[in-house]
Amino acid sequence: MIRVHVICEGQTEEMFAKEVLGRHFRPMGIQLVPTLIGTKGKRGGNVTLKRLSFDIITRLQADRGGYCTTFFDFYGLPDNFPGKAEAASKTSIREKALSITSALVKHLHYELEPDEMRRFIPYIQMYEFEALLFSSPVAFARGINRVNLTGYFQKIRDSFATPEEINDSPVTAPSKRVTKIIRSYEKPLNGTLGAIAIGLDKIRDECALFNEWISSLESLSRY
Repeated sequence: MIRVHVICEGQTEEMFAKEVLGRHFRPMGIQLVPTLIGTKGKRGGNVTLKRLSFDIITRLQADRGGYCTTFFDFYGLPDNFPGKAEAASKTSIREKALSITSALVKHLHYELEPDEMRRFIPYIQMYEFEALLFSSPVAFARGINRVNLTGYFQKIRDSFATPEEINDSPVTAPSKRVTKIIRSYEKPLNGTLGAIAIGLDKIRDECALFNEWISSLESLSRY
């Protein structure tokens, strides 16, 4: 099996990687190993360059045959994170995401050997994990047993060209929009249930950047 360590920002991303992505990749001979960012007792959240670099370097150097990728949100990154200031001047989500991943790769070039660098696959979720759930408002609402909210979800989705463009304001970020409608929304559980109901194929059809990440991981099965 090809091992891919997935450094996740939070429990929602970790559960999604285990329950949804893991099932997809296993038949290809690819084993995803999702873990929360940080060390024991201080896991999850607070995606700083120092914490993320330590995790990436540790995994790549401890597992010489494995790969490492990232799964964290653009929304909530600290202003001093590499590439964040440059991203603010970009208009497209692709350019914003590239600003972050390019700056991270540039930083790691000074810390990793060429083979280790080759085994690193950077990814940042635009703008937030919950954006993926707007790939199908109907299935999302059904998956969390709130079909009465389908219209609300659809209205949000119709306001943007793609789910990945649902913005990153503290008021209008994808998760903020959901919790405004459902105050009892449980991110890890409901997020995973919604994603399962939608299905990975539909999410990939609607979210181009996410699809490119999944495709890059799939390509590892050819090595």
